[in-house]
Amino acid sequence: MAEQKVVLVTGCAKGGIGFEYCRAFAEQNCRVFASDLPGRMEDMPDLSSENVETLELDVSSDESVAAAVTGVIEKCGRIDIVINNAGIGSTGPLAELPLETVKKAWEINTLGQLRVVQQVVPYMASQKSGLIANIGSVVGRVPTPWAGSYCSSKAAVHAMSNTLRVELRPFGIHVVLVVPGAVRSNFGSASTERLGSHDWKLYGEFKEAIAERARASQTGKATDATLFARHVVRKVLSSKPPKQIIFGHMTGLFAVLAWSPLWVRDMFFSARFNLNKKL
Repeated sequence: MAEQKVVLVTGCAKGGIGFEYCRAFAEQNCRVFASDLPGRMEDMPDLSSENVETLELDVSSDESVAAAVTGVIEKCGRIDIVINNAGIGSTGPLAELPLETVKKAWEINTLGQLRVVQQVVPYMASQKSGLIANIGSVVGRVPTPWAGSYCSSKAAVHAMSNTLRVELRPFGIHVVLVVPGAVRSNFGSASTERLGSHDWKLYGEFKEAIAERARASQTGKATDATLFARHVVRKVLSSKPPKQIIFGHMTGLFAVLAWSPLWVRDMFFSARFNLNKKL
């Protein structure tokens, strides 16, 4: 019988995709460590099973990440798979969005992933095997208005993942970039809630368009989070994991936009997010 895989997943509060990753790995008989912020651990009791354990992990803290990774190693002696899922939305016009808000998005979405990578890589290198899945986004390839902070944080994840994939190959470590489209979860509602504290000055007339962007990935035909997570887990556990996993509603549209001339992309997004008016 194949050895049970040890999986660490970040950002696993109930209602999010991380929660569904944990369930999907557990269904495949992996030993799963589901992690999230200390204040959100009460959202994770439904994950408790013989294959899933919960632990505190704040990806913005060196000490927290080190303690979590060390704890898993002490219990299991190895970490086979990391799903770098923890992240936050960051919506608003870049010219007005407070820099502290932008820094927080980068700290969690970008440096948070690298912080986890730097802690797990020495252990994976010593065992000469491992897989790290970094969660990017279609907007990491094609940025949209009203979300420049989030888009740029994910674009950096894409760049880091493409670099790490080559740099970690000599150690037997695979790096997979996961590129979700629109996936239905609590992510959109959390992004909308954070908008409430902003009183736009230059962009007051665009308040509704900005709010719509915060909700955009959660409406219409967004892919179910359970379906999405199971698809990613199957790919990750396959004998030859892909370099990228691109899946979810609107990935086709964004593929077309990625190849389109910039004037086409600008025209599309200006119409979509109410930026054609002159002030």
